[in-house]
Amino acid sequence: MRIGPPAVTPALDVESLPLTADAVDVYQTLLRVAPVAQREFLSTASPRATRALAGLLSSGAVHRDDAGVLHVRPPRTALENWAALREMEAVRARAAAETLSGLYTAVHGAGAAFVEVIEGKDAVRELFRQLQAGARAEVRGLERGPYLRDTTRVPEEVQYDALRRGRRYRCVYEGELLHDEAMLAAVRATVAAGEQARVFPELPLKMMLVDADRALVVLPRASGDEADAVLVHRSRLLEGLSELFEVFWRLGAPIHATADTAEPDAEPTVATQRLLALLTAGLTDEAIARDLGVSNRTVHRRVSRLQELLGARSRFQLGVQATRRGWL
Repeated sequence: MRIGPPAVTPALDVESLPLTADAVDVYQTLLRVAPVAQREFLSTASPRATRALAGLLSSGAVHRDDAGVLHVRPPRTALENWAALREMEAVRARAAAETLSGLYTAVHGAGAAFVEVIEGKDAVRELFRQLQAGARAEVRGLERGPYLRDTTRVPEEVQYDALRRGRRYRCVYEGELLHDEAMLAAVRATVAAGEQARVFPELPLKMMLVDADRALVVLPRASGDEADAVLVHRSRLLEGLSELFEVFWRLGAPIHATADTAEPDAEPTVATQRLLALLTAGLTDEAIARDLGVSNRTVHRRVSRLQELLGARSRFQLGVQATRRGWL
């Protein structure tokens, strides 16, 4: 029983939210009619409302279950997730800006004593091999490439040789690279040989650090057919590049040599940990399905089951809960 006038939905300050006016309208409508089948809801909706619903589903403010029924979720969680992601992007942007500013100053200012410019892809490739061959302890890399169109997607013998000699390799790969089957196979091959690899959605540059002595930062030309590089010797700039690598290494999700799709009852299984690692690295359902060798529907079902198991309302919360439990 209700006493008094009907509740009035408060007006939303759209300008202060990461949402469009259409998204707010759709959300307010769903507050009145949900749960409702998506097919039914969109049967009379405009194209703008359809696009707005896609955004709400992506943000987590609206959930679609396996039966295709839409459910409204509290917006606070979705907006907190949005804010957390923007904060991480801001941190990455500031780190990249600081690094690139240091490179610019070094090349154009007083840094000629500890910075060399290497011109042309052939010279860059040769130096890339020489640095690995001369490594005494460790090689680290941020991998956005291949920048050059004629770069082969196979591990180089110089790396295998260094690994056989006991050199440590740690590399962070940009997520989009692993959408390429040949590149994914190459990465797995190096991991099987001893490389430690992780994946992160976006990286600011392509770089290799050798021991604590030198860093090679590859700079592609606009044409895509050529590239230059900056070789950085011991300096504050080199220390900054090293710190930048370690930030992305800590944020990255591990890459394993093979995909294990076994799913025993006890959690977390190897398959679950692999799925969570790819999910928190920002890969799409399609990319995850391809990596695990399963269908998109299977990925969606497994994610939904894990969200229910861990009490997570969104995929972002799923990653947080999995980390807290030590599953990642």
